[in-house]
This record gives sequence, C-alpha cells and structure tokens, in this order.
Amino acid sequence: MLKPSSPAVMSTRQMRAFKRWMKLNGINHSDALQFVQHHQNDAVSINTLSDLHVGDLVATIPKQSCLTMKTSGARHVIEDAGLDGYLGLSVALMYEKSLGPDSPWFGYLQLLPQFEPIPLLWSFDELDALLSGTELHKIVKEDRALINEDWRECILPLFDSEAGVKLNPDDFSVEQYLMAKSLIASRSFMIDDYHGFGMVPLADLFNHKTDAEDVHFTSVASHSDSEEESKVSGDDSEASGNEFEISNNGSEKKNEYENNVDDSGSELDNSDDPAVMQMIIVKEVEAGAEVFNTYGSMGNAALLHRYGFTEPANPYDIINIDLELVLRWSSSLFSSRYSRSRVALWRKLDYSGCLAENSEYFEISSDGKPEIELLILLYVMSLSEKEYNDLSLQLSTPNTCNKLLTGTVLSRKVQIILDKAAKAPITT
Repeated sequence: MLKPSSPAVMSTRQMRAFKRWMKLNGINHSDALQFVQHHQNDAVSINTLSDLHVGDLVATIPKQSCLTMKTSGARHVIEDAGLDGYLGLSVALMYEKSLGPDSPWFGYLQLLPQFEPIPLLWSFDELDALLSGTELHKIVKEDRALINEDWRECILPLFDSEAGVKLNPDDFSVEQYLMAKSLIASRSFMIDDYHGFGMVPLADLFNHKTDAEDVHFTSVASHSDSEEESKVSGDDSEASGNEFEISNNGSEKKNEYENNVDDSGSELDNSDDPAVMQMIIVKEVEAGAEVFNTYGSMGNAALLHRYGFTEPANPYDIINIDLELVLRWSSSLFSSRYSRSRVALWRKLDYSGCLAENSEYFEISSDGKPEIELLILLYVMSLSEKEYNDLSLQLSTPNTCNKLLTGTVLSRKVQIILDKAAKAPITT
C-alpha cells in the first residue's frame, strides 16, 4: 500500500468511533501511536509521535475483542456445519457484517473497507488484461473456481441451518464471500489453538514492509483458552472485566455507554495475562516515522495474490520462467525432437527445475540472476552435435555422471556462463 509523502492526521467520525470501541473492549495502545488517513486511497497507517525503543509495549489486545469463530454470534452455525479455518472465519465475518450496528464489532467493522483489491475480485477482463503471461493468471482463475465450489458446498447449505440463527442469503452470497475472503487474507492473524485465525482490531492497521518489521504481534503465553474466557457474542454472555457487553441483543446498552467514553488511549498494563495479546517494538523507530509490521519475506507476485498490493524494490521479487517456455524458444530455433533430446540429457546430469503442481519452472532473482539449473539447460541446448554426442557417450558409462562437472571441458564452459551472468544480469 503506497503512501503519500505528507499524510494528513485522521479525525473522522469513523476513527473516533473506533477509538471509543477499542476503549470499551479493553484494547489499549500507547499515546505515541498516531492514526493517519491517506486521502489518495483511503488507507490508514500508524505513525509514532515520539521515539520508540526495542522492548516498548505499544498495544495490548484482549482475545475476547477479536472476531473469531469462537466469539462470533454465528458460532453454533459454524460448529454445526463442521467449518474451520478461513472458511469458518469467513462465515463469522459475513455474519457480523450482516448485523450492522447491532454487531458487537460494529465500531471495528465500520472502519474496514468492503474488500481488499486482490486479483480474486478482479473481473475476467481485468485478469486477462493485467495478468496475462504471468504465473498468477492461471492461479487466480483456478482460485475463483475453487472458491465458488466452496461456497456451493459449504456456505449455501447454511441457509437451512437449524442452529437457531437465520441467515439472509443476500449477506452470504458468493460475492460477499469473496469480499470476506479478501479481508481475511490481508488482515487475519493466528491467535491460538482455541480461537484459530481471527480478525484482530488495531493490529491489522499496521502496514507491511518487507524485512523492516518494527512491531511484533504475540500472545503473552501459549495456552488453551477455556470456554469461559471466550464466552462472547451470540451466547448469554456477561460483561467481562473490560466493562463492555457484546451480546447481540445488548447493542443499545453498549452504544449508550460508548457515548460517555472519551477518545483517549488507556494506560498500558504490561501483565502476563494469557488472555491478552501484545504488540512490542523490535526495532528503534524515530518520531514521525511509520510503524511497520511484516507479512513475511515474499515477492510481489505473492503480495499481489494474497494482499492486493506490490512493493517497490522488493528484494524477494522473482520472475518465474516455465520449462515449457524454454522448450518453445528452443523449438523455434531447432526441431522439437532436438529440444526434447537436450532436455533429456540435462536431466541425466541430475538437474531439474522447481516444481509446483503440474508446472516446472526456473526462478530469476530481483537482481537478475537466474538459477544455475536454467543456465546449464541453456548451455546443453547450445551444444554442437559433436559435443552433445560426446557428453551422451560419457553419460552412458557407469558412475560418470557425478564426475562430469568436475575438471572437464563442460565444467569450464558452464563456469564461463556463470561468470557472464554475474557480470551482466538479465534485465526485465
């Protein structure tokens, strides 16, 4: 998510309502954290008003305040249907969104976008125009088909559920399911074994930056939550020690209480409460800078696929070249039989590409360096007929394969190719 260089401080009604909601739900954050809206794309980021140091606790988030399969009012529907993982969480999210202001998470949900712009939600024309020729083109279309199948087999039957919760088909359409999946893909966290994945308010506002994690999100201790610890929303729940009630039929009482709560953050309590998660600074952050989380070390294809954005100068960005593309190139210069025989010889040298389902491919790193397997394949493709026959003859001799790349003409020629590649990397 790209940010303008001069962000404006957010002071909208939605953000004020979210801050009140956090306070009611026991979510505390450091006064140093500043919520920032970027008007160019309606994104939100978190900056710091003062220097932050390694070990600083900047937020505590009760697990009860997270939207999970266990805390949602649709819990019994989800459990009766045997749903789990992202599928179960999608139902929980769709259900709470369908309640509007009556949802215990309304103050949080009203701050979220309707969906994240992941390719899964693009039209087929957009997919063909923007992703044609890339590895994502086929993957996204296959994902779409699988998600439609999941919806028909797992979501559609919920309309006849006897769990005591009636679902409006309009709120659980395949389109709503796709939008929920996009939010979960970019915003959910693993909470613990009991809750599984969940939507974690506040934590999901920290933007990603590769290899630049400033804050780390963690549970205080590994544990199994009891039923009592997570008895919220949809059950006959009582208010917890955080002085809020999140039963679906208690929205009037909660909203009345919200109006009497100010927007200021609460003082952080650095306790060892296993029902509370923490956000801790892991790198020095200067005043005025944005505070980043990280989704991990991944290239732009993975970022676009999962989260709907790319990152400039991504050190993990790669380009994949299918073996099939190499064969088409070779066959355009030589015969198909020639190309197949050279690939067979390459395999006898004990080389292969990366494998993914039914595809074999090679990776080129962000600095333009291809894998050695691709370079050796290209070298074998370029062998003269005599060199090819000589190498084939050597391979027919037992126990010679492992020796061929040691102290031979082939070894020296491959090294020349490697040296050239290092000095003149492939540009894209």
